[in-house]
Amino acid sequence: MAAHNAHISALIELHRGLARQGQGDPSFSRHILSLLPELPQNPRIVDLGCGAGAGALILANWFKTQVTAVDFSRPFLDDLESYAQAQGLAHLIKTVEADMGSLNWPPASVDLLWSEGAAYNLTFEGALNAWRLLMAPGGIAVISEISWFTDEIPEPVMTFWQEAYPQIASETKNSKIARTAGFEVLGVHRLPTQAWWTYYYDPLKKRMETLRPSADPVMQDVIAETEFEIEFFKKYSDTYGYAFYVLQAV
Repeated sequence: MAAHNAHISALIELHRGLARQGQGDPSFSRHILSLLPELPQNPRIVDLGCGAGAGALILANWFKTQVTAVDFSRPFLDDLESYAQAQGLAHLIKTVEADMGSLNWPPASVDLLWSEGAAYNLTFEGALNAWRLLMAPGGIAVISEISWFTDEIPEPVMTFWQEAYPQIASETKNSKIARTAGFEVLGVHRLPTQAWWTYYYDPLKKRMETLRPSADPVMQDVIAETEFEIEFFKKYSDTYGYAFYVLQAV
């Protein structure tokens, strides 16, 4: 347990100060928002697994209403509050340090649920089942999930993901999971490959170089794992990636 906690702490430290703790693209997020059905006036909006709040800040700026941003990491939430203050959005951001998988919120209390790159912590199916109860009738959920983009998966890729996240599935299967959980699938949109580099991996590589000279053994291991992940994606990016599932509670 101590080793696991040290690993998590090193991962958090590696991602401190970055605008994003995972793959994403602000222009792509705004494109998704432009496609959504009309929401109620003053919609109740949440960003689950928000990290430092790249998504939450886009949502607050887009809707001009309060966004509740949930993450288990206080350091990331502190970063979000600093970013919100700098962007003049502090009055629209409410941070909540909590487990996004066990939120003790009233049923039907969310009109728009946003979650980028975090659902896998609960598994896609687990996240949908946990969050469906929170959704208002007709409420919208936008959830990104690592997904297969082909049926022809090279053996090294299959081996890697069976160890890292055996629940990875195709967009077709994930859409079926969503329907079973009580959602209509309004659309599935693949995050462009370049977004992995421009907004996540390139800044992350700079952060690793900053930390490397003084890294302790745990941080050295985390950096090595991250470098392997980056090179692996570079080689096999046509095989898998993030898809954004736009869902409506039914």
